[in-house]
Amino acid sequence: MEKSALNKLRFFFNRLVAGLDPQLSFILLALVSIGLFTFLSASSGTPIKLSDQLRNLILAFVIMWLVSYVPPKWLESAAVWIYAFGITLLIAVAIFGLVKKGARRWLNVGIVIQPSEIMKIAAPLMLAWYFQKREGIQSSWDYGVASLLLILPVLLIARQPDLGTALLVFAAGLYVIILAGLPWRWIIPVASIGLLAIILLIFLSGTICAPDINWPLIRDYQKNRVCTLLDPSSDPLGRGFHTIQSMIAVGSGGLFGKGWLQGTQAHLEFIPEKHTDFVFAVFSEEFGLIGNLVLIGLFFLLIKRGLAISAGGPTLFTRLLGASVTLIFFTYAFVNIGMVSGILPVVGVPLPMMSYGGTALVTLGFGAGILMSIHRHRRLVQS
Repeated sequence: MEKSALNKLRFFFNRLVAGLDPQLSFILLALVSIGLFTFLSASSGTPIKLSDQLRNLILAFVIMWLVSYVPPKWLESAAVWIYAFGITLLIAVAIFGLVKKGARRWLNVGIVIQPSEIMKIAAPLMLAWYFQKREGIQSSWDYGVASLLLILPVLLIARQPDLGTALLVFAAGLYVIILAGLPWRWIIPVASIGLLAIILLIFLSGTICAPDINWPLIRDYQKNRVCTLLDPSSDPLGRGFHTIQSMIAVGSGGLFGKGWLQGTQAHLEFIPEKHTDFVFAVFSEEFGLIGNLVLIGLFFLLIKRGLAISAGGPTLFTRLLGASVTLIFFTYAFVNIGMVSGILPVVGVPLPMMSYGGTALVTLGFGAGILMSIHRHRRLVQS
């Protein structure tokens, strides 16, 4: 009797995970496990409970599992509608949105939602659909149209203002445009101008970061973030406090870390937002350089596997969408670790599968589900 029940349970489990990519699933579970240990330490002294994070993670994995059953062809058919729905919500936010801490980013539809998160998936979905339709007949005009499709949601999100999400949406769409074949003769000049601007910004920071200097098209708080990055010691107890304290936490972990629950920067409340944007600082202090290398190695394996799944996609749409989703994970991790380490401005980007959050985890779960779907339906005829 017990053996029969065990066989039924095994059969049910096999049916449940059938079609999920084993390697990607293992990597995601490893990141979640590390994240939960870190969260237990980071959430001490905050009203956030482990049950809240477990609820968010379960929701993200349920969404991943459900999306994995959706054929990529269905996603392609719905791409325009999802994009249009996202744009409509962003316009609604601009008109009716809730204002919190000076930003208009949320809609109350019975529950409070942040529509900009939808565009992290909707923008690359729309662009992948567009280039699929133009496969084999692309021209310079197509890259211009694709750029307009991307710029529209980015501008709507940036004016909320939400620079961090706007940059993530821009990056997600830009990956599709570049992978669709954007000529290098266009990429290199733009990249060179950007690099030159960064070099000039560093050399002229003492002048252009003066309080009486205004930057065109840039809000004061955004200017302060960049100037704080260039010289956090200019205001160590004000704007530079968060950056300085997180850098101290990362550095004080040493080679092996101080041990789980033993981080002084975190538990003496020096690290801001330690359970969300700065959870990497908590992890670094407690697990040190060795722990960081393991964590970065897991993200590397996640990106490597995601790109491998994307390369095996049956159509141009699946290859572009899968690669963009994979690189979204890369962008999240790179920007979060960079800002906590003091090499990028603080823009409020969570660490994938580790930071506390609902909407961001759901978005990442949806993205992982897209990769699982591409893997599940990879046996279709290649285009």
